Amino acid sequence: MDVLTEVVGWGGAGCLLLAYALLSAGRIAAGVTFQLLNLAGSAGLLLNGAAHGAWPSAALNLVWVAIGVLALRRTPREEPTVPG
Repeated sequence: MDVLTEVVGWGGAGCLLLAYALLSAGRIAAGVTFQLLNLAGSAGLLLNGAAHGAWPSAALNLVWVAIGVLALRRTPREEPTVPG
């Protein structure tokens, strides 16, 4: 279980970094793809933080999960095209 917890945590961190990098590089818009990557990342870090008893981190990522879910509910299904 420890290895799985670490893989989930590192995967979550990777998703968050990928979302930010792609958005910053203009490769994706702040739409569905961005929100899904953020949601997956925060969920992974939430599970990892909870497993390690890192409650401030787990609580923060629980809030990010909620923000991600709400953002996805409000985001149109078709992502707008990025100029360039």
